[in-house]
Amino acid sequence: MGRRSMIVLVGLTLLEVGSCAATDFKSTWKDPQAGPVELQGKRMATFAVSKNQGMARAAEDAMASALAKQGVQAIPGYQLAPGGETDTAVLKEKLQAANIDAAVVMRVVGRREEVDYVPTGPTYGSFYGYWDYGWGAVGEPGYLTTDEIVSVETLVYSVPENKLIWAGVSETFDPGKVDKVTKEIMKEATKEMKKDGLIGH
Repeated sequence: MGRRSMIVLVGLTLLEVGSCAATDFKSTWKDPQAGPVELQGKRMATFAVSKNQGMARAAEDAMASALAKQGVQAIPGYQLAPGGETDTAVLKEKLQAANIDAAVVMRVVGRREEVDYVPTGPTYGSFYGYWDYGWGAVGEPGYLTTDEIVSVETLVYSVPENKLIWAGVSETFDPGKVDKVTKEIMKEATKEMKKDGLIGH
């Protein structure tokens, strides 16, 4: 893609996530014809698609901060389109006027809860150890824990060619603060794109 104008659309999760969040990409795909892109010096706008404008702005700021560490001239989307811009033609004009090379768009795609059983006591490792413990602790059962899991879809498009060049699906466990999870997802997404050869090292 070289220096040609492009837009990177990244579908990510915008939930309030905490410091214990953990993100892992489950699968990725890359267009075999797509060459590596150098992020250094690129002008990239960051957008968060959300009805909660406060959350969207926090995510856009966090994305811009994470991209800046990669040498990108990142601009939070609300500085270009305050309040969100749903008219594609108008948004295109604004991006062109600002000489934007790329845009990152975040979007919630799914969430679920996972329940795990945690046994009590240290004697579950052996049958006879458990037998003695189990009968002595009939009234002290284990407990259940519930983890929130957020699914993230990341899509990278070449806008001039109107073509998907990279895609990834990740999961984030135990969400809390939006800015922290946004930076974490951006960090992991960048790693995956580098491994797939989309982003130059």
